[in-house]
Amino acid sequence: MPGHKVKLAFLFNHEALHQASHSAPVLGALLRRWANVEIDALFSSQAERAFVAELLVGQGADLNRCRRVMVLDIPRVYHLAERFFGQIAPFRRIAVLRSHLPLFREYDALVAPEGASLLLKTRFSLTRLKLIHTRHGAGDRSQSWRAELRDFDFIFLSGTKARDRLLKLGHIREGNYAVIGYPKFDAIDFQAKTRARLFANSRPTVLYAPHFDPTLSSWYDLGPAILDYFIKNQDFNLVFAPHPMLFHWRLHVSLHPFCVRLRPNIPEKASTAPNIKIDLSSVSRVDMTYTLGADIYLGDVSSQVYEFLWKPRPCIFVNAQHLSWRDDPDFLDWTAGPVVSSIPELDAALSMAMATHDRYRKTQEDLFRATFDLTERPSSERAADAILQFLNVKSVRLVVAR
Repeated sequence: MPGHKVKLAFLFNHEALHQASHSAPVLGALLRRWANVEIDALFSSQAERAFVAELLVGQGADLNRCRRVMVLDIPRVYHLAERFFGQIAPFRRIAVLRSHLPLFREYDALVAPEGASLLLKTRFSLTRLKLIHTRHGAGDRSQSWRAELRDFDFIFLSGTKARDRLLKLGHIREGNYAVIGYPKFDAIDFQAKTRARLFANSRPTVLYAPHFDPTLSSWYDLGPAILDYFIKNQDFNLVFAPHPMLFHWRLHVSLHPFCVRLRPNIPEKASTAPNIKIDLSSVSRVDMTYTLGADIYLGDVSSQVYEFLWKPRPCIFVNAQHLSWRDDPDFLDWTAGPVVSSIPELDAALSMAMATHDRYRKTQEDLFRATFDLTERPSSERAADAILQFLNVKSVRLVVAR
């Protein structure tokens, strides 16, 4: 956009914090380096604002260097409606968009990690606004490849796996995407987290991280039984850190395919078991504390498995719904370890996890390389460059962050 001072906003609009880690490092890279773009940071909660501000400090950036930092509230009538609709759907995310349309019209481009922002174009007719999608996570489930991605003006991709599949599907096209790596990694102190001990003993630690998707998650059919297994089997430590949205809602609804399921509760004994740590709310769930600190990954379709594979270790996947998964690219990650469908199968897989890991090591390494295109240059800086190039910002002034 030559001759025009670009007005750019980063939108953090989610009930949980996990998505912010995928776009905040890019904001930090822009704040550290580029001075002739007007940047605003927009949040839907004070918790998001505090999380991003702290993350930026760790990157040597300052949130207050934004032109404006705003927490977007919603009208009182929406607060009342949220008490009901917010229990089964992302009501507040949509309400934030609807309530601040005049603000969004001010911008040339909006950067967001979540998909609801597309409504600004498809529902609220802000056709001039350029939507830049950072995506969040690098998993394989079908939602990662949905046709709606075509509606974004520009998309960040973490590696060749996503690029090749989305090109084949026709959901991206030359000029509207960039392979930039994984900005979340830029905000992680890998050395400190790999040295951290999650339990004060030498037993192997299992991370169980079920997804919330009612059509795919292991929690609805086997989750409580898995926790009960670890209550009785104290040869292992267990960190239970599910997807942040699993316990945000009691009733989970999937539209494609249609499915409605009531989320089971956590067995009471699990909260007092000395070898089990339950984490439903801390930042450790989203800052790779557990994916770097655990010895064995146990899950279903969460993209966290790829973060776990930063260091190859045993993985076990739970196919509680007896899905036909072989040769399906939506379950590519399930080739990184044994797949189990019952507690006896889980017991057998755990007993052999360390001894049999070598047979999966190369697959894990290959999956990691295809998923994350990492170079010596930080991913967040590559993403910042991609934004400026897409917006045709030609003359930029390098500044030193203070």
